Amino acid sequence: MALYKYAQYLEANTHSAFDDVFHPGTSAPYHGIYRCTSCGDEIAQPQGHKLPPQNHRQHNPSSGQIAWKLIVYAVQKA
Repeated sequence: MALYKYAQYLEANTHSAFDDVFHPGTSAPYHGIYRCTSCGDEIAQPQGHKLPPQNHRQHNPSSGQIAWKLIVYAVQKA
């Protein structure tokens, strides 16, 4: 689970970006923290960089297929 200390730097949001699930090896569509929907592993990934592949870590096959979901969207000022 992603942790934080200073709540004033985070804001709840219902953007549809948080609903999408991404396959391993696809390009991250947003800067942020992604969580594996099967095993709970989390990674920080820049936009455009590939999400970790099937073998991103020792993943118990009984956990299911690896898939990534955005849990923290890092907003960059223009």
